[in-house]
Amino acid sequence: MRARTARTQAVAVLTAVLGRHKSLADVLAPALAAIDDPREKSLAQELVYGVMRWLQRLQSILDQLVDKPIKPKDVELRAQLLTGLYQVFYTRIPAHAVVSATVDLVRQAGRSWAAGFANGVLRGALRNKDALQRQANQVPWVRVSHPEWLLQAISQDWPDCTEAMTAANNARAPMCLRVNLLRASVDEYGRLLQQHGIGYRRVVSQPGGLVLDRPVESAGLPGYREGLVSIQDNAAQRAAPLLDVHASMQVLDACAAPGGKSAHLLELCPQLERLVMIDHSAARMKTLQQNLRRLGLMDLGCRLEFVVMDALHSQARFNAASFDRILLDAPCSATGVIRRHPDIKFLRRQADIAKLAATQQALLEQLWPLLKPGGRLLYTTCSVLKQENDCQIEEFLVRHTDAQSIEPDVDWGIATSHGRQCLPGVQSAYGLQAEADEQVDGFYYACLQRRI
Repeated sequence: MRARTARTQAVAVLTAVLGRHKSLADVLAPALAAIDDPREKSLAQELVYGVMRWLQRLQSILDQLVDKPIKPKDVELRAQLLTGLYQVFYTRIPAHAVVSATVDLVRQAGRSWAAGFANGVLRGALRNKDALQRQANQVPWVRVSHPEWLLQAISQDWPDCTEAMTAANNARAPMCLRVNLLRASVDEYGRLLQQHGIGYRRVVSQPGGLVLDRPVESAGLPGYREGLVSIQDNAAQRAAPLLDVHASMQVLDACAAPGGKSAHLLELCPQLERLVMIDHSAARMKTLQQNLRRLGLMDLGCRLEFVVMDALHSQARFNAASFDRILLDAPCSATGVIRRHPDIKFLRRQADIAKLAATQQALLEQLWPLLKPGGRLLYTTCSVLKQENDCQIEEFLVRHTDAQSIEPDVDWGIATSHGRQCLPGVQSAYGLQAEADEQVDGFYYACLQRRI
């Protein structure tokens, strides 16, 4: 019963993603909440993430096993078969259990007519595993389980790193923490983790950075509710220090929710005079406020302003030259965080990139006049595509003679024409010293200063 319940929930999530283009962020948590047994939760999550990681490859294998494509209206059946195939090729669950459970799922969904079909597909997969794998390996984008357009884009921008990046995208992401240094030192929090039997490693390049040996639920992190720590990837932790904030400054975080970088700014400099946080979503802004309150950052003396609006209309709300620092964590393709959100490979389309680049350009144009002469704007994305990153900044500098890019004084990541780029899994390919615990998400950073 345990496996059947987990598989049922997994199929429901996959049906929502594949059939209605819902994101895992929207549908997975409620599905897991409906499962009581922690082992069932783990299995359901493993199946969902596994299928989405290897979707292009699993779909290719499924296509080899059927005479004609499964109809779009039968998306639930497709999800059931893909879940079964993932177990066949990527888990150690006994073959008979996989076949039996998958056939049961099909029957329980009211498709008795398809039970024999599902049985035949899975038994065919078991009989021909090696041949099916070889056939899938013949097509480059199927072999690495990435959409063809995305593999081409990565290959064009990072030809020497494509294999490492796609492998990292298909791997499980590490759980990274940022210790709230206003409340505990890294050594103190490390001892707290040890007391709870949680293994970890320190991150050399991040003063408050830790990586856990194994992920745990936030509720299981000691001191989490008390605000001793935040969950944030090492790459995201590198953004706030680049703004170089000081006491009495006025700072704008233009796309702030859920608040990880805003919180980090306050932890780095609690003497800020004013921090304005913008987000278009009231619900996300509420989450941001809850995070700041949990971390004990609401009563530092800094004037905090929470503004629910679209940052594209910032000039209508704020006066020109109002801020010493602006952080623009721009909406992007999120191609740097695929290992955390594997559904991106399915949900993102090639046409989205140009639309996102246009939005990024509009945000830069809207925010730039709000920066004081001599002030600094930090542009960041969690993208690995140059169209959203260096090309975006290159075009901005051409349009604005009062802007200059500042080379970050850091030794991590890859130096680009106008900033710094982190790529998942490939730092060592550039001769950099990258320990295992510093393998980061894909992230881009560009510092722009307004000339006086």
